[in-house]
Amino acid sequence: MTKSISRKERAEHLFKVVTSQRFLTKQGLGNEVPFFICPFPAEEGLSMAEDRHDLITRITHAGTTVLDLSLYDLSLGILEERGILDQVLEIEPDTDKTELRELLQSVLDPKANLIPKIGEAIETIPHDVIFLSGVGEVYPYIRSHNVLNNLQSTAKDKPTVLFFPGSYTHALATGASLDLFGRLHDDKYYRAFNILNYEV
Repeated sequence: MTKSISRKERAEHLFKVVTSQRFLTKQGLGNEVPFFICPFPAEEGLSMAEDRHDLITRITHAGTTVLDLSLYDLSLGILEERGILDQVLEIEPDTDKTELRELLQSVLDPKANLIPKIGEAIETIPHDVIFLSGVGEVYPYIRSHNVLNNLQSTAKDKPTVLFFPGSYTHALATGASLDLFGRLHDDKYYRAFNILNYEV
């Protein structure tokens, strides 16, 4: 189903999966963490944002509650809390990109800062499923496989869907790989399921 799937087909499949009892009760996963990747073509980034919002509305009307989290919005929140967002924006044009990346990677470290923020939302907002987006917007400061690796102990009770601008491939020779934007083939992650292949 991952090859040549239309926006409409993807939206319908996601709706059927996310509202199904099999998905919500984590059936058929063995002992794996309930993490799912929803890959989509990077060029559909803006339309995917619209589709995701429409999907959340439909899912909510069907009686399933979505905790919708954006890595980008969470990152901005962390920078604001630290009181350095305006400073980062001010120095960005004239700062060496490597220095800026190191600064942001330190402040937005998934284990130390980002995952605790996600954990707070999980604890305080009732939900049946978690949607994570904003992967492309936070690259290269935050890598999706680092988020997923560190999220395993925090988000294990409810299914989590990561919306990923690129492809999620499995091959016997190379293992599983998150290929951001369809080009960057270096994020190894093995424990998530491709939601487009999930059978209801």
